[in-house]
Amino acid sequence: MADGQLVNGRRRSANNVPSTANGREAKTIPFAERLSCTIDEACEATGLGRTKLYELIATGQLIATTVGRRRLIMVRSLFALLGEAGVIAKDSG
Repeated sequence: MADGQLVNGRRRSANNVPSTANGREAKTIPFAERLSCTIDEACEATGLGRTKLYELIATGQLIATTVGRRRLIMVRSLFALLGEAGVIAKDSG
């Protein structure tokens, strides 16, 4: 790959790190410190499917917002959901 080549709509430097439009390297924020994530990222992080995530959004168990056509899930609501699931699993066994 050539230096500065576009990959998935983002310019990549020679070390394959995404860079911003002004040439600076983009910072990667650890998942736990992010405010939001996409549906696909939430699926990967939780192991749940897209349908289940949309059900949890519909019932209010996950907090989500829409920016344009992009649906973003608040990471803190994922942690709250998974924390509650862990407590329920411990209590039932």
